[in-house]
Amino acid sequence: MINNNLIPLAERLRPKKLAEVIGQAHLLSPEKPLYEAVVQQYLPSLILWGPPGVGKTTIAEILAESIGAHFVKLSAILSGVKEVREILSEAERLQALNTKVVLFVDEIHRFNKAQQDAFLHHLEKGIIILIGATTENPSFELNSALLSRMQVYVLNPLTHEELDLLFMRASTQFEEYSFDTDSKATLIAMADGDGRRLLNLIELIIEAARAKNIKTIHTDFLQKLLPQQLRRFDKGGEVFYDQISALHKAVRGSDPNAALYWFCRMLDGGIDTQYLARRIIRMAWEDIGLADPRAIELAMHAAATYERLGAPEGELALAEAIIYLAIAAKSNAAYQAFNAAKALVKKDQSRPVPLHLRNAPTALMKNLGYGKDYRYAHNETHHYAAGENYWPEGLAKQAWYQPTDQGLEQKIAEKLALLAKLDKEANGE
Repeated sequence: MINNNLIPLAERLRPKKLAEVIGQAHLLSPEKPLYEAVVQQYLPSLILWGPPGVGKTTIAEILAESIGAHFVKLSAILSGVKEVREILSEAERLQALNTKVVLFVDEIHRFNKAQQDAFLHHLEKGIIILIGATTENPSFELNSALLSRMQVYVLNPLTHEELDLLFMRASTQFEEYSFDTDSKATLIAMADGDGRRLLNLIELIIEAARAKNIKTIHTDFLQKLLPQQLRRFDKGGEVFYDQISALHKAVRGSDPNAALYWFCRMLDGGIDTQYLARRIIRMAWEDIGLADPRAIELAMHAAATYERLGAPEGELALAEAIIYLAIAAKSNAAYQAFNAAKALVKKDQSRPVPLHLRNAPTALMKNLGYGKDYRYAHNETHHYAAGENYWPEGLAKQAWYQPTDQGLEQKIAEKLALLAKLDKEANGE
């Protein structure tokens, strides 16, 4: 007989029916996609995409059992093409016996293209129903041929209320122990939307309390026992890029407080702060630009300060740079102009430099007309050669850079307007 106490708490509490699953109501409630799949006894191949500890494996097992299918679980981390082919061969045998086979591949994004392609034939022939679980964006991690044959369902982190419900369910397994309000709130916060993490933390605390004969658990006991809180932050995955995007958009949207929030979230999650410093410099060039060149200078100084001081002292410099960038005048006019120029050059022919713009370091070049009739701007009124043409022959003048009315660019716009007026006068317009 199996000793129930030896089975991890998360496994003991694993739901057996869809109605027992906590969270993911947008998929599992009546009239929602996966609920209806069970009702109709038709399960398509699908991808369950979501963060750790939100029920991907549990849902896959329940779906397979609900349609009476043979369930096979495979880890993409531990398995290769050989194991996949053996399972697919067995699936063919079972299909001949009219047995449905659900193949569940955990961390499916870990499979390379060749391993993913191994599923295609069996999917098309209906030999297997493939359920893949991934924490990464399927658009980036799965090849298009496989993705086109599967439905993608997004699973969400568990809410505070859902984790509280899970905590209550777990409490039935250790009725002789209790948590005070603060310690319970601390564990739910530390779980950070991950149900499995919550159950593992509870189990760790209960075992420690049992060893010390403690029946009521307080926050001070947790602080002595648990490591520093770690937030969910994948340094190279979807959450990473989502948070970088949120920071950039908060800066662009001139919200210094929201920008600080995302900055601190990433620090708390263990981001490579030097990478973050580089992104801050990029924000200054892209979204502030010439409206406030001091933003670029400040971003550069902040990055240099962090490089010299490191954490935590250097983090303040980056925080101040983020605040300044958020409140600075905004302009992407230079960024847009640069992109437009690149686009034209990429599609246009290679046009020769006009003779009057070429240097003439030799007599031969002078005789060929290099530099002839070039007007030296500093010798002209306003230090500007009004009416001069600096473009290749056959290419119309472009006006890619359109300064805004923000910050310094307002002055730049006035200067360009004056120069345009002088050009018109010089050309007799």
